Amino acid sequence: MASAPLPLEPSPIKFGTDGWRGILGVDVTLERLLVVAAAAARELERAAPAQLSSREVVIGYDRRFLAPELAEAIASAVRGADLEPVLTDSAVPTPACSWAVVERGALGALVITASHNPPEWIGLKIKGHFGGSVEESFTAAVERRLEAGGLSVPIPGDTPRLDGWGGYLAGLSQLVDTGALRLGLESMGLRVIVDPMHGSAAGGLPALLGAGAQSGSQSGEGGAGGAAEGSGEGCIEEIRSWRDPLFGGHPPEPLAPYLQELIAAVRASAEAGRPAVGIVFDGDGDRIAAIDERGRYCSTQLLMPLLIDHLARARQLPGAVIKTVSGSDLMQLVAEGLGRAVIEKPVGFKYIATEMLAGGVLVGGEESGGVGFGMHLPERDALFAALLVLEALVEGGLPLGERLDRLQAAHGGASAYDRLDLRLRDMASRERLEHQLAQEPPTSVAGWPVQEVVSTDGVKLRLGPSHWLMLRFSGTEPLLRLYSEAPSGERVAEILAWARQFAEAA
Repeated sequence: MASAPLPLEPSPIKFGTDGWRGILGVDVTLERLLVVAAAAARELERAAPAQLSSREVVIGYDRRFLAPELAEAIASAVRGADLEPVLTDSAVPTPACSWAVVERGALGALVITASHNPPEWIGLKIKGHFGGSVEESFTAAVERRLEAGGLSVPIPGDTPRLDGWGGYLAGLSQLVDTGALRLGLESMGLRVIVDPMHGSAAGGLPALLGAGAQSGSQSGEGGAGGAAEGSGEGCIEEIRSWRDPLFGGHPPEPLAPYLQELIAAVRASAEAGRPAVGIVFDGDGDRIAAIDERGRYCSTQLLMPLLIDHLARARQLPGAVIKTVSGSDLMQLVAEGLGRAVIEKPVGFKYIATEMLAGGVLVGGEESGGVGFGMHLPERDALFAALLVLEALVEGGLPLGERLDRLQAAHGGASAYDRLDLRLRDMASRERLEHQLAQEPPTSVAGWPVQEVVSTDGVKLRLGPSHWLMLRFSGTEPLLRLYSEAPSGERVAEILAWARQFAEAA
C-alpha cells in the first residue's frame, strides 16, 4: 500500500470525534503525548462527581506499533498529575477499558489507540467515569489546559496491572446467554468466521462462545482465550488474529475492500455446504461489520436495523433509537414500524453517548460501525454487538443474508449504500468547498432535484425516500467523506461519481 508523504510539520493538538490522533513521530510524539495525558488526567479529576473518591485512572492500549510502550509512558504523566495509574496487562478492546472504569469506580480511562486509522497513526482516547467517551466540552477544557501550559512533570515508577479481559468478558456473559447461543449456532449449522483485522479484539468472541484454545496470541501480546486460528473446530474460528502493527498493509477499518480474505472464507464455507457468517472488528474493537452467507458486505446500515428489530420485538426491551445523520433510512423505518422514537444526531458516538447517559435508549449506532446499547455501557462495543447479531440469527432461525432480505422486504424493499473517502488537493480546496456547500448547496444531484438540505453535520442532500447524498469533512483525517443511499447499487455509484466531480472542481 503506497503511503501519503509525511507532513513536515505537526498538526495542532485538536480532539476529533473520538480522541486525539495523528501520525506517529510527527503529530503524536512522546513529548506531546505526555503533556496531553497529564492535561486529560487533571480534567478527569476536575470533572468527577463529588461522591467519587477514587484517584485511579485506567490506562489501556491496542496493538499498534509502540502502543504498549506509550501506555507505560503516560502512566508517568498520570502520576505527575498526583493521580494513580493502573495499566491493563495486555492489549484490549477499548470497550474493555470503559468496562474497567465502571467496575473499579475509577475517574476514567486513557487509551492509546488510533482505532481504524492507517497503521502509521496513533492517538489517545479519553473515557469518563461513566464508561463512555467524554463530551466536546471536556476535550475543549483539555485543549485550554494545553494552551495554558505548566501542567506537571512525569514521575517514573512501577505501574499496577489489571486483567483487562477477565471482568469485561464476564460482564458480557451476564448480558447474553453465551452457552445457549453456542448451542443455537450449532443447531443451525451456522459457522462463524471472525476477522479482528490483527487488532486488539482478537480472541474475544471465541472466548465468549467457549471455543477453547488460544487465539490471537501468536505474537505473545494481547488476545483473549479463543479458538485457534483456522482450526475449524466447533462453530467459530478466527483469521488474522495475530498482532501485526501494519494490519496487513491496510487501515484496520471494517470496510469491504480490506476484507477480501474474510469474504473468500465465507464463500468457501458456503460452497462446501456449510453456511457461514463473517464478523469483523476494527483495530480497537469498538466497530463491527459482517459478511453474510453469500459474501455480501453488511455494514451497520444493515446490522442496526436487525438489532433494532431483535431488541425491540424479540427481547421487548424499552427505549428510543439513536442514529447519526449518515445512517440509513432503514434504521428509522424499522424503528418506527415497532413504535419506537428515533433521534438523529451528528456523526460521532459521543453524541449518541450523551443521549444514552440521559436514559431511555434502546440502541444507538453510527454508519461507521459503532453501536451501543441502553442495557450496557454508553459506549460502542463491537464484541457485545456481535453477540446480539448472532443471537438475532438464532432467534430467527435464518442466516444473515436471508434475515436481512426479509427485514428489508417488510420495510419498503432493498436499498444500497456506499461511502467514498476523497483526499482533497489542499486546505484551500477544502475551504472553498466548505464555503460553497454552506452558501450555495447544489439544487440537483446526478439529474435528481434536491428535496431537502440537512445541515446537522456536513451537508446532506435528500433526493427522496432512501435516496440521498451526504458530504462531510473528517474530524480526524484530511478527507472529505461522501455517503450515499439509493434504491440500487448502480444509482449509489452514479451519485458518488457525481459528488467526486463536484468536490474536485472546487
